[in-house]
Amino acid sequence: MLNENADFVQAKDFFKGILPDERVFFLVRHAERDHIKPTDADYGAHVGLTERGREQALALGRCIPVDGDMVFFSSPVGRCVETARCIGKGRAAAAGVALAPDMPLVEPLDALGNFFVQDYDEFTKVLRAGFYEGICEWLVNEVAGNPRNQIEAFCPLANRSEEMLAMMLEKGNMRFNIFVTHDAWSVPCLTHFCKMRFTPQRWMNFLTGMAVVTDAQKNVRRIVPVTGLETGWLEF
Repeated sequence: MLNENADFVQAKDFFKGILPDERVFFLVRHAERDHIKPTDADYGAHVGLTERGREQALALGRCIPVDGDMVFFSSPVGRCVETARCIGKGRAAAAGVALAPDMPLVEPLDALGNFFVQDYDEFTKVLRAGFYEGICEWLVNEVAGNPRNQIEAFCPLANRSEEMLAMMLEKGNMRFNIFVTHDAWSVPCLTHFCKMRFTPQRWMNFLTGMAVVTDAQKNVRRIVPVTGLETGWLEF
């Protein structure tokens, strides 16, 4: 059963609680972007961060402890890559280090751009018909064990969420491993692992996601909903 009262932990509090022998694998939505119109030919692939979004990502980076190596993976979409770089620059600034404009290095991962998509043509129809409504209908029916009749757009929730976690643990080999993606793929993971409930009227915020904490051998200790903003929710 989904938990309507589940909430996000603020990043500054979450990272204060990380022990010296722990690793973090953080799947996080990009920072604030400009508005996407349903009629956009590429459904917003060209839309970048706002200036406030850049500042938000810098502030999140300053919350991350400076002890320990860090690596960045990102959806190839520009706003996600820029979010990753801003997080890295914020952390570097907290350590008194200045980074070049194209640093830190960010590895683009196509999977972070479309991880739960099974049929892209069908997924595009969902985007045009009602993004939030389509995602939520899929999630509710998956959790209830009653997949919607037209499931071509999406992969099975439970299996694919577990594959996302396995991919993150395989890819990340540093103390802090940041995976910047989109709300469409953070929300399913939060639904599966944290039993959080999202609706078209109550959606996840920017710079918000799921932090997986492991020991040094990558054995999962806990999975925590985390936000880099004052709240992890957007109310419509």
